Amino acid sequence: MSSASQQNDWLVQPFDQPALVQEDQDRLILSNGLIARVFVTAPNFATIDYANLVTRSTLMRGIKPEAVITIDGQQLEVAGLTGQPDYAYLNPDWLVDLKSNPKAFQFARYRVSQIEASYPWLRKRYVSSTEYPPKGIRLSVDFTAPSSFEGVEISVHYDLYQGIPVLSKQISIHNWSERTLFIDALVCELIAVNEQEQHRLYVESDYAFSQMETTRWSPDEDYKTQIDYHYQMPLLMTSTYPLGPGVTLQPSDNFDSFRTFELLHDCDNRERKGLARRKMYRTVAPQVTENPIFMHVRRSEPEAVRLVVNQCAEIGFEMVIMTFGSGFNIESENPSYIAEMKELTDYAHSKGIEIGGYTLMCASRGVGEDYNCIDPKTQKPGSRFGQSACLASEWADGYVRRVLNFMDVTGRDIIETDGPYHSDVCASTMHKHHSGLADSQLRQWEACVSFYHQCRERGIYINSPDYYYLNGSNKCGMGYRETNFSLPREQQILIARQNIYDGTFEKTPSMGWMFVPLVEYHGGGQAATFEPLCQHLEDYEWHLAQNFGSGVIACYRGSRLFDTEETKTLVKKWVDFYKQYRLILDSDLIHVRRPDGRSIDCMLHVNSQLDPCGLAMVYNPTSQTQQMNLKLPLYYTGLGEVARIFQSDGQSTEYPIDRDYNIQIPIEIAPRRIDYLIIEA
Repeated sequence: MSSASQQNDWLVQPFDQPALVQEDQDRLILSNGLIARVFVTAPNFATIDYANLVTRSTLMRGIKPEAVITIDGQQLEVAGLTGQPDYAYLNPDWLVDLKSNPKAFQFARYRVSQIEASYPWLRKRYVSSTEYPPKGIRLSVDFTAPSSFEGVEISVHYDLYQGIPVLSKQISIHNWSERTLFIDALVCELIAVNEQEQHRLYVESDYAFSQMETTRWSPDEDYKTQIDYHYQMPLLMTSTYPLGPGVTLQPSDNFDSFRTFELLHDCDNRERKGLARRKMYRTVAPQVTENPIFMHVRRSEPEAVRLVVNQCAEIGFEMVIMTFGSGFNIESENPSYIAEMKELTDYAHSKGIEIGGYTLMCASRGVGEDYNCIDPKTQKPGSRFGQSACLASEWADGYVRRVLNFMDVTGRDIIETDGPYHSDVCASTMHKHHSGLADSQLRQWEACVSFYHQCRERGIYINSPDYYYLNGSNKCGMGYRETNFSLPREQQILIARQNIYDGTFEKTPSMGWMFVPLVEYHGGGQAATFEPLCQHLEDYEWHLAQNFGSGVIACYRGSRLFDTEETKTLVKKWVDFYKQYRLILDSDLIHVRRPDGRSIDCMLHVNSQLDPCGLAMVYNPTSQTQQMNLKLPLYYTGLGEVARIFQSDGQSTEYPIDRDYNIQIPIEIAPRRIDYLIIEA
């Protein structure tokens, strides 16, 4: 890439061009300088272009409806045009001959507004991204129903964000008729994608339930000139409910769909695509950049918690989580227990430490036959994890009330929810908040999201086991398999570093947690654990260095963080290192060399807006001294000609940057040693 492209690159420098809606005769152009979606409004509303302005390429090869809805068993298209002669490409000259489907919803009007917050966010702690709601523009388009469903109106909302090539889309359904409607199914987005751009379109939704996939790639029956003999090329992208939604709309009722997020990549490079995805999260869900340093204390007795709080305050940890198996009961309504926990909270706060704890939300939990999920196959209690409480049952009302009351009265700062994992469905027809199987998935998701939003508006930090980032959660696992932490220490350390390396392609460092079994966890005995800590300082340091050095905060699970002054000095060394370089360590990660246990591995933090603009962590996990010329890719540091490299011993050297924005550094590292390099202009 040239210097000019580096200076104008939205992933290197801030891209400040505003998002706008422009009207040009019967066309609307929604653009932010990086992407543009173009619509016609006659003879009906339709997307006629979806362009990546960086690559000057179009995403789409044909016109599809803006949505498809099934009401009372009848499938109806929302807008769109018919009569395109070929779906291999869209010739603009064809537009004058295209027709409106008279059985489809018809364009009525459009409105333009600013993007609103999707959920509340009370900011209580350090973050690296603070703009919320994100800057951008909303285009809302209203459609009236065909005569068979007169009185039904659908609005399609397009949110285009400033500074990133991302658009989100949401469907609203309004029942102004005098009849009751049943929404069997809803496709929120359809795009006929061309072959070149298929792998440059990243789509996800905020309808997250244990990797429940709303994005589908399927054949396009309209594409008759494709090369596949059976017309099976998966070039039609749809964003749809896997089940239902199964919603009943009474007269005057409204329904809002999940939100679909569409990121248009400008290349096929894995690193750059990951950087784009991470920038999307930082922009639309900036609470994910909260990154407190926490410990998991495995006993909840006051003296055990005070010990850990004191140690955290001494060495610079910032949060204590009373972990699973500790005896902590966040659902308690016992006044004396709540008072005891309030005293602990006050004590922690007096030391500058935030505190909270674990809850088994619903997964693998039975709460009585009247409230458990019912397996649709057996019609008996059961779910993916053996048994789960139904979050759309009346039990969930009491659960949420108890937990939030506990958090409010005790002043707790963090909640770690175990579940919902499931994508669980429930065939019960007796539960309070869902009618049957068809709406059970949706209503359980809504219950979880409502709970997270209530936590978010209180400033409560949320550790969740799944992708609820777009609805307010902070962290889930960076890469986690429980039994890996029962392996011998040397193995678990390197595998954990591989998990960090791989996981940070798709997550920012702050979005994922790692794990350190200070005490035994699921087995492995002494070979897998770190207690007594003073006897395993070398292994302990590796976990500390690779977690803090990557900006990934780990769950240090045990009864203490140090047991001797030497141990304390070691832990504080890496806490201080992280805090000294926190801004750059929380910035983007460039993946230089993956850990393989055979040679040096390396991860590079970059941020062109900071000084230093780069920090490279270098590891030698082998039993031999390792030498190599280490190539560091510096394009995303913003540096173009020369880089000054400071080694951990304070020595500095200037290196010329080649035309591919790389430098070559001769590296020599002793066996099982860790080093870091600071990069400045």
